[in-house]
Amino acid sequence: MSVDTVTAATPGQTEPDQTLPGEGADAAGREEFPGFGGIALPAGFELIAQDEALGPDVLQGLADVETRLGEALRYTDALADTAARHLLEAGGKRVRPLLTLLAARAAGAAEITGDVLDAAVVTELTHLATLYHDDVMDEAATRRGTDAAHRIWGNSVAILTGDLIFSRASLIVSELGARPLAIQAKTFERLVLGQLHETSGPGADEDRLAHYIKVIEGKTGSLIAAACEYGSTLAGAPEQTVQVLVRYGELVGVAFQLADDVIDVTADAETSGKTPGTDLREGVATLPSILLRQAAADGDAEAARVVELIDGDLTEDAALAEAVAALSAHPVTQEAWRIAYRWADDAIEALAPLPESTVKEALKSFAHAVVHRQA
Repeated sequence: MSVDTVTAATPGQTEPDQTLPGEGADAAGREEFPGFGGIALPAGFELIAQDEALGPDVLQGLADVETRLGEALRYTDALADTAARHLLEAGGKRVRPLLTLLAARAAGAAEITGDVLDAAVVTELTHLATLYHDDVMDEAATRRGTDAAHRIWGNSVAILTGDLIFSRASLIVSELGARPLAIQAKTFERLVLGQLHETSGPGADEDRLAHYIKVIEGKTGSLIAAACEYGSTLAGAPEQTVQVLVRYGELVGVAFQLADDVIDVTADAETSGKTPGTDLREGVATLPSILLRQAAADGDAEAARVVELIDGDLTEDAALAEAVAALSAHPVTQEAWRIAYRWADDAIEALAPLPESTVKEALKSFAHAVVHRQA
């Protein structure tokens, strides 16, 4: 997901219309640092680059992670090698690896160790694997601005490639010790349960929004929380500090996904790298559509009209575009943004027990940035 460049924030400042698209950044909202192999930091982390001591350490760490990712996805089998590298080479923000490195420094690590770098690699490999699977289940046409793997090699190869990447992540984490291995197992379980809950839908008496939050806590929050837990644990942090960072990761992960939900119906394909309205086409519940259905149930006639559109046949691109435009224009979309802002504010507040530092301020700024972007 792209994150537009924004100013640093403090709790309570997550208000709309504060994005500064492209200011000092590339088209994807990242600032590049040529001295570190062109490594680019997602917006919200500008403070890291500006810190003369921390910046070079983190940027070098990300460069090392990129090298290790390339090595991890090298296979002698030609098909496995090409398919596994497809999404890695398509780009991505590397947010999860970056959070792993920053959690280690926030926990007091004097430097980024090899174990922390390996854990960062594990988080990105795990994320990549889920993308292969998600795109098959969602029948998504594009990912990161390129054809989804299943559109090139078919569903079976795409699913098996995801499995292959999961197995490589497991192999790496197995060498990091018992707790990291438990973190990976727990995270993998939560990822699968999140997908299962999404597939099965809410129970007859279950609140739709509460069910949806449970889904994204599993599908998105779990891995971002794991990144924070890996970094802080491997840095030898006290358990209280570990849990502060895990809580931050959970909250910012949910905010991350809630913002993605809104962007799915507000951004264009060129900006986001994904097909707008993919979730609508597949009938997948997201925050705007859940709020829309609630508004319709409460008597909102316009909401009822838009519900008819999104429940119609969206096979044709024109019908999908009409449904996306109608949902984007309805007030529930702004309400969805406000809910995302609240989760970001909670993530910022979760960091309060940590001592003041550049890393803490950057984590706060990132929580602000994920809900103030266009793609």
